[in-house]
Amino acid sequence: MSHKLQVGEMKTEYLTDKEIWSHFNFIFSSKSKNSTTYKFVLIKSILENLYNVNEKLELSYSTIFSSFAKIYWNLVIHHNLNQINVKGRMAEVQTILHDIQCKYHIPKSLVFDKLSSELQVEIIHKVTKKCKINVMGAIYGDTSCTIYDFDNRKEQLRINPAYYSFMQRFQRVLNYLTNYHLALFLEKFNENGDTTNLLLKVENVSKRSSLDQFYQVLSSFYSGKCFYCGKTIKKDKVHVDHFIPWSFVQADQLWNLVISCSTCNLSKSDKLADKYFLETVIERNKTFISVPELRKREDMKVYTSKKLIDLYHYSVENGFTDYWRPKGIVL
Repeated sequence: MSHKLQVGEMKTEYLTDKEIWSHFNFIFSSKSKNSTTYKFVLIKSILENLYNVNEKLELSYSTIFSSFAKIYWNLVIHHNLNQINVKGRMAEVQTILHDIQCKYHIPKSLVFDKLSSELQVEIIHKVTKKCKINVMGAIYGDTSCTIYDFDNRKEQLRINPAYYSFMQRFQRVLNYLTNYHLALFLEKFNENGDTTNLLLKVENVSKRSSLDQFYQVLSSFYSGKCFYCGKTIKKDKVHVDHFIPWSFVQADQLWNLVISCSTCNLSKSDKLADKYFLETVIERNKTFISVPELRKREDMKVYTSKKLIDLYHYSVENGFTDYWRPKGIVL
């Protein structure tokens, strides 16, 4: 009955990679009781927020369930996918989201980040309040009480350092595994859709439809020039680019975003920029931190240059070894 626990403490902080793999393999196996998609979505939410932890490896529920609610809104409302293994019934999170959709007459075409900020807060609050009761203890139990400490009253978890290092080193594989098993579950309990089609939806369920809100901040620091090639950009050719590719970080943080021309952005695509640019981003972020308004942002509160360096390093470890630099530019 670990899923009913309201507080959990790690039984040990030291585990080998082999032991951690065995725990994840159990979660993904038929031995784990997966009557809903909660476990898969929680793992996705933790992976999305690996670099939003503080120095103690703590994450607030507001951070975790922001991702959790966003993923579920896009799966349940936007894609109309059932999340429970019983036909004719809905998981609690589905009921919450459908009630909100009906209450405000929201068309299913609207993805989560297109909703008003007030409505997003309401959804996150209701999903957190209801889902934390069964969600947090479930994975805690499946990993023999080792993956994290959690407290549903304080609404906070602390990731086991051994798991944190493991998830950094195997982030890409864990994302693939989580997405694949989530898609398999959805295929089994939804009449329409095959694994390939569902996997595509799952892989992109967290992606923002627009980065305009970040452009407003970033544009004031670039004087109309591309971060990579330095050329002046026409307004209609401006792109906001994830310095470390989105396909790896699966998140949008100001400290990992730059202004790019369309040529550089399309050429760079899913590649990792040359290490020369890493130092430039670090220096740019020092400027951000010096601005009081930016320093108060949630994504900047937990930022350190070490975190960005680690992210760059682990992206290489996860297979992003196709380095990119603008054509004709000598660094």
